[in-house]
Amino acid sequence: MRLSNVSFRYRRRAPWVLTGLDLVLGPGTVTEVTGPNGSGKSTLLRLLGGLLRPGSGVVEGRPAVIGYAPERFPSSQPFTVIAYLRQMAAIRGVDPGGIPVWAERLQMDHLLPQRLRDLSKGSAQKVGLAQALLPEPGLLILDEPFAGLDAAARAALPDIVSEVAARDGIVVVSDHQGDLRSMEGLHRYEIRAGRAVQDESDEEAAR
Repeated sequence: MRLSNVSFRYRRRAPWVLTGLDLVLGPGTVTEVTGPNGSGKSTLLRLLGGLLRPGSGVVEGRPAVIGYAPERFPSSQPFTVIAYLRQMAAIRGVDPGGIPVWAERLQMDHLLPQRLRDLSKGSAQKVGLAQALLPEPGLLILDEPFAGLDAAARAALPDIVSEVAARDGIVVVSDHQGDLRSMEGLHRYEIRAGRAVQDESDEEAAR
């Protein structure tokens, strides 16, 4: 997957959030995107997922199946967790039999009968992760996925990310807490002045 000379702003005459950004994401890679608040991390993730269209430049080679877990899960919807996940499975055309699998792995079985609006931030985050993982995505995008998670789910998530990459999926994560820093082969980019700058230690390892 490749971004070539991509620039983006949210409205005409507004400041550019991203400018002339070039990025290559290969199959089986895990990429961490860093940068201060307001630098454009979430904007980049939405561009990667096709939720936003670049103002200029092109995004090529996007996998057909995308899983996207936003930083703020829209929990105000009038569903129970299980009804929401079944609905998402139907929309994505996948077997709802995967729901109990992810519910167990993320330790959220007890949440299934609860209403989305009654969930804590961490519990809502688990539901967001489950819906992103249900279709076995070729591109998995996680925006601050560790925020609010309990210790067990935090421990399980790096293994889940590794499994997606092991089947040649592309994983892109915005994570200011650094929970994936110890992952072998992790690529790191910082959003700086509207561009994605590769971490120096990452560049040295690639040489």
